[in-house]
Amino acid sequence: MSKLHFIAASPQQAEQACAGGVRWVQLRVKNVPPDEWEELARVTQQVCRRYGAKLIINDNPQLAYTIGADGVHLGKQDMPPAEARAILGPGPIIGGTANTFEDVQQLAAAGVDYIGLGPFRFTTTKQNLSPILGMAGYQAILHQMCAAGLTVPVIAIGGILRADLPELLAAGLHGVAVSGAISNAPDPAAEATLFLNQLHPQNTLV
Repeated sequence: MSKLHFIAASPQQAEQACAGGVRWVQLRVKNVPPDEWEELARVTQQVCRRYGAKLIINDNPQLAYTIGADGVHLGKQDMPPAEARAILGPGPIIGGTANTFEDVQQLAAAGVDYIGLGPFRFTTTKQNLSPILGMAGYQAILHQMCAAGLTVPVIAIGGILRADLPELLAAGLHGVAVSGAISNAPDPAAEATLFLNQLHPQNTLV
């Protein structure tokens, strides 16, 4: 599983990130009609296929199934993972959002493929933000996971910058999910490459 998940709001953002080496794109669009959402998803899927990147659809298992996306990411208020699995079948990836160790336990028990744990710090990307975890929050939850024998890959999310990466990786996180730090950069492709170089010091992109 990739160490860098890029959260795109448009095919254009996905294109910029993929040009910089990103190979895992989560399309997150809000408040658009279903047909427009599907069109955005299909265009983003074309971008991802061109670059050999995985496409994960946020919040919408039915759309992921309809277009044959690589998987779905479920928020805390979304459909339970078991229902999403019933729609998608056994192959596609299912990720879930967590803010507490109890969330992590529930998602692990439901058999998700990865967990997006956050937010690390305040972010304007997401409405109805859960309580900020910070480094101490991650360390506490990862320690509890270790004690409970839970091995689901955990991705940090929420206002993450390149400067945060060494500490986050040292805490035991599998990787990070990033949106604004790449899409708002003067050169998003170059910023994506810098993120990847820091996440993969040996240049073994996964």
